[in-house]
Amino acid sequence: MSKIIGVIKKYPRAFWVANTMELFERWAWYGIFMLLALYLTGSQETGALGFSQEQKGYMMGPVVAILYFLPLITGAIADRYGYRRVLIVAYLILASGYLMMGIFKTYFSLYLVFLYVALGAALFKPIISATIAKTTTSETSSIGFGIFYMMVNIGAFLGPVMASKLRVINWQYMFFMSAAAILINLIIVLFVFKEPEQPKNTDPLGKSLLTIFRNIRTAISDVKLVMFLVIIIGFWSIYNQLFYSLPVFIDQWMDTSVIYNLLHSFSPGLASAIGTDQGTIAPEMLSNIDAFYIIIFQVFVSALLMRLKPLNAMMSGIAVNALGLSLMFCTNNPLFLFISVLIFGWGEMASSPKITEYIGRIAPKEKTALYMGASFIPLAGGNFLAGILSGDVYGKMSDKINLLQREVAARGLDLPEISEHFTQNDYLNQAAGLMGMTERELTNYLWNTYHPGNIWMVFAGIGLLTVMLLFVYDRFILKSKTTN
Repeated sequence: MSKIIGVIKKYPRAFWVANTMELFERWAWYGIFMLLALYLTGSQETGALGFSQEQKGYMMGPVVAILYFLPLITGAIADRYGYRRVLIVAYLILASGYLMMGIFKTYFSLYLVFLYVALGAALFKPIISATIAKTTTSETSSIGFGIFYMMVNIGAFLGPVMASKLRVINWQYMFFMSAAAILINLIIVLFVFKEPEQPKNTDPLGKSLLTIFRNIRTAISDVKLVMFLVIIIGFWSIYNQLFYSLPVFIDQWMDTSVIYNLLHSFSPGLASAIGTDQGTIAPEMLSNIDAFYIIIFQVFVSALLMRLKPLNAMMSGIAVNALGLSLMFCTNNPLFLFISVLIFGWGEMASSPKITEYIGRIAPKEKTALYMGASFIPLAGGNFLAGILSGDVYGKMSDKINLLQREVAARGLDLPEISEHFTQNDYLNQAAGLMGMTERELTNYLWNTYHPGNIWMVFAGIGLLTVMLLFVYDRFILKSKTTN
């Protein structure tokens, strides 16, 4: 513990300011993103939009992939024009974008606004990562990136908790909350933030853009680095199911009143504070346990892994992460979520910060932002693949509405098509009535008949393949161990 405290004292002021801005930006992003799948696919009479799982996947996957691909360019732009200027632009885009996400309701208009938000987030991301990299050393980087990841998860925990309570009143309020969090960051960057020391680039815009693309080519010309980034796509594709698929899976298949009643039995006040008026626990509250675990354990796990090679930590972490994710989906008993999310979180804590640290340690000092931008390539690919997994794959294997429509067709029942006037909940209730079942009995019947939990095999397979490829990369492709 004394060693950790000694390391913490070595971080400069810029390190802590950057971490604070990361906290509020993640508060804003995850306050929406943890609930976005529910907002997009929920039944319309609740204030949600009623889109299909496939539409959700096509929106969330490609747009977030673009968000994580753009730092290849925006990182270099930040090096050219200065971190502070670019952060101001990013915060103005994000605040206005979040407000508009709560206003626009059609698929096309919301898609465009989400792209606009992605641009703002892409301007922000490489700056903060680069600031952390510039304000840490080989001695302090492991704990430094662990602190950074802990701050990410403090924001990622607080945002959805507040958004969950606000969306009960009105879905629009959670978007207002995110805009307010970004405005706090705008105040910080205007009056508190000071850029780390770095060489000034005074080239004209045209020359800077050409330099940017040349530098991008340089950054991706290292075949070993590119291979590593491609392999890590597998990890991010399954990790992101925590946001893309798990909230929907909980909402569709789990009776969370079991958890509510258990909490109520020993603390009615806690159950009331966490739960809903219907005596259940909102899906986003249960998905959000992951961020809570990371807040508690991240620095401790980072300290344990200080002496472990990043690639070894990643392989172990991804394997554990895939195990936890598989356990989340293989059962519809919500009580198992507490241990499965903990296992998932342990794997995440071991692998995710090490990916960022690994790229930061091999980046040339004068091009830190550019190389940290390149580290977002696997996040782009991972989110794109996550959209496919949570859209087409989840829709066919696990979506409750799709499976019920299959059962209705098999029985030859006459039900109207789902529309604005005949919502998903209307369809579920009328189908249950025609089959002589309660809603819970219908859910259990569909679970036992169609086995939607089998999607865990898909996630486990991708995780196992990623670990195997990393092992091959480490043992047979890397010729030098100096970067490990």
